[in-house]
Amino acid sequence: MTEFNTEEFKPEQSQAFLKFDDGKVLMSLVDPAFVVGVAKILTYGSVKYAPNNWQLNTNIERYKDALLRHTYSYLDGEMLDPESSLPHLDHMACNLMFLRYFEHGKGSK
Repeated sequence: MTEFNTEEFKPEQSQAFLKFDDGKVLMSLVDPAFVVGVAKILTYGSVKYAPNNWQLNTNIERYKDALLRHTYSYLDGEMLDPESSLPHLDHMACNLMFLRYFEHGKGSK
């Protein structure tokens, strides 16, 4: 087997750590509890209906109405949804996710 010097094939490298992530989304800025709250609502819905059943809806107005119902209940001082016992704020966030999904082309960025 012929030996060769691998140093000949390496570009000159800096001794400092390099990570080219300028302009990338800073996911660490999102509160994990917010994501977990939405996931709890989605889990509740997956048991009540079916996983990802919400994506089958063809009437976006249903999610607008649900968002408003949870918003008004929250503004009236009710913190938890009486049916699910989960926070209205999490229901609101979940409905906003649904609306964004449909308004922006079913999952586009």
